[in-house]
Amino acid sequence: MGQLFSPSINSKTKVALWGIAVGPWVAIYVIAAITRSSFDTQVDVPKNQPVPFSHRHHAWELGIDCRYCHWGVEKSAFSNIPPTEVCMTCHSQIWTNSPLLEPIRESYETGTPIVWTGVNKLPSFVYFNHSIHIARGINCDICHGPVQKMHITWKGNSFQMQWCLQCHRAPQRYLYTDPAYPNLSPRQQVFNLFAKFQNGEALSDREGAILGGDYSGSDDPKDVANGLKLVSRYGIKVQQLADCSICHR
Repeated sequence: MGQLFSPSINSKTKVALWGIAVGPWVAIYVIAAITRSSFDTQVDVPKNQPVPFSHRHHAWELGIDCRYCHWGVEKSAFSNIPPTEVCMTCHSQIWTNSPLLEPIRESYETGTPIVWTGVNKLPSFVYFNHSIHIARGINCDICHGPVQKMHITWKGNSFQMQWCLQCHRAPQRYLYTDPAYPNLSPRQQVFNLFAKFQNGEALSDREGAILGGDYSGSDDPKDVANGLKLVSRYGIKVQQLADCSICHR
């Protein structure tokens, strides 16, 4: 009677068993790597717009305050996208015949809003309030990356939950005041740092890291101690910050 199994069946069985044991873990690792990559998060991927708007030119080279266009950032949960009328306050006087600005002029003449490509967007089940963060002195670049250096805007951070929780669990590592301007409010500290950068003033290593857009807080004992004082002064309830209901309502 001939053999029922070929001599290679032992090797094949071992490979199959190893595949069953290791395969799920490999699949989990691959899926996790993809969800954290720029392919999924779109971090550092420049987004083309109907008009080639440069934050670097407007915010740094020209020194236009962020709030001139995004005035809602201090007062509301949503940081508004500027309407065409804001663009035309300048461009009705300068670059009036530029072909690049034809969509702006057409939008103004027809009353049809420009459809900008979204760069930073949270899922509908996540609640985020810009004004609260600005009121606590959290700099725009900590979340959005080095916007003042962007010719074409890209997403600076993933906005994944684990990234947000780094700050919510230890806000003392992120809260900051400029010792040279101790009387400024937290909100004023945010925009004063941009002004220092724009004016070419010397920045500390920490200030440079904040404006560099890849800031993960400070572990310096002095910074942490000062941060804890700010947590107390601002009335921040750290334990509550990590509660699900803060962001998911």
